[in-house]
Amino acid sequence: MKLVLATHNQGKVAELRAILEPGVPGLELVGYDGPEPVEDGTSYQENALIKARAAAKHTGLPAIADDSGLAVEILGGSPGIFTAVWSGSKDNVANRRLLLSQLRDVKPEHRAAAFFCTIALVSGDDEISFTGQWPGSIAFAEAGEHGHGYDPIFIPAGFEVTAAELEPEIKNSMSHRAQALAGLIDYLRD
Repeated sequence: MKLVLATHNQGKVAELRAILEPGVPGLELVGYDGPEPVEDGTSYQENALIKARAAAKHTGLPAIADDSGLAVEILGGSPGIFTAVWSGSKDNVANRRLLLSQLRDVKPEHRAAAFFCTIALVSGDDEISFTGQWPGSIAFAEAGEHGHGYDPIFIPAGFEVTAAELEPEIKNSMSHRAQALAGLIDYLRD
């Protein structure tokens, strides 16, 4: 089975491949170099479907896309669907620095956060999605070399290190994306 990964984010491509390919024997994941659609949905699910539909239409192949974000409790769930552009651009460093600045005076017990991810599969007229949630908190400073996005400032529940300090295999076994992909893997196996 051949699926298009509807993302230009190479960090996501690597993470999706590392989780999906071993989980679904015979699966061939194809990169996507087509146009990026406007993500004007109001939820992770809507944005994931927008991207998967665009990639499926552009390539003629079934496509999967994810939309994910970080919800910080004290910020009312923000940055949420605006996670990738929180600082006004798609600059991960600027996004992290802005969030850390916004939380600089917030005590540890009020730094609760969670990563959310919805994976959408579009194949012809069929559309299905799966969602995962990874609870944790926001660190006071960046740490770690693994991962991408907000991983250097996100401390998963049950850990004392950031997601960027976890080995990729550990992160990929429990992350929000791994949880959403587990549902997709089960679906594809059937």
